[in-house]
Amino acid sequence: MELVLKINGKNVPVNVATDEMLLDTLRGLGFYSVRCGCDTTNCGLCTVWVDGEVTLSCAYPTFRAPGHEITTLEGLEEEASQLADCLASEGADQCGFCTTGMMMSALALKRRNPSASDDEIREYLIGNLCRCTGYESQLRGVRKFLQGGNA
Repeated sequence: MELVLKINGKNVPVNVATDEMLLDTLRGLGFYSVRCGCDTTNCGLCTVWVDGEVTLSCAYPTFRAPGHEITTLEGLEEEASQLADCLASEGADQCGFCTTGMMMSALALKRRNPSASDDEIREYLIGNLCRCTGYESQLRGVRKFLQGGNA
């Protein structure tokens, strides 16, 4: 099926299978920040934005994407760099596998509620699993980012 997707502000022509998920399409196009870690929609590694809404790309059929704005971490480079520095400064980047999905959720939170409380941060990150940390370092890093702090 031939489609045109708007990814990070650019129109991208693709040819996809009718049952292809957005995760596979994006990775096939070289957007490697979008990852698969569970095959059950439970880990958050595949998080992207569809029209600014946090979306699990592993459960979003690509055929639904035309006419919508898809945003990956690659499209948020400047903000993502600042957030990555804040997370690293708090020790939240141990293996880094979960980081990209968590960053997409945290960047969305900053757009919606830049003065979020710790409980609101936790609620926003709840769908992002990390196997290395106890989540407190991520909480500190996101809090620092929301407060405009640098590493």
